[in-house]
Amino acid sequence: MNTPSALAGIRRRNPRYTEAAYLFLLSALQRRLSSLDLPRHISGAEVADAVRELALERFGPLARSVLEHWGVHDTTDIGEIVFALVDCGVLIKQPDDSREDFEGLFTFDEAFEDSYPWSV
Repeated sequence: MNTPSALAGIRRRNPRYTEAAYLFLLSALQRRLSSLDLPRHISGAEVADAVRELALERFGPLARSVLEHWGVHDTTDIGEIVFALVDCGVLIKQPDDSREDFEGLFTFDEAFEDSYPWSV
């Protein structure tokens, strides 16, 4: 399956998120995987953290606004995107992986407001 048709299928099944949200999550995941010494499974918390880190790096103080514009408002949304990609065969999961792995990991206030480098 090529990327444009895969994304179209994913968006038809779960249109809450923009195409950019799916591509951004894949970029964050690839970046995290490439930083590892050895390939291994990435936990839900690691995926969410990778999304947070890349968003801050790419979008700075607009990171939260950009993610929310794409339909991503919390870590549960990150999990929904991951599992949409799993359901379409783009990503694979371990038997014990679940959507609940992404629930309540951090709030966007904590991730993009309270801990931003120049927040005082």
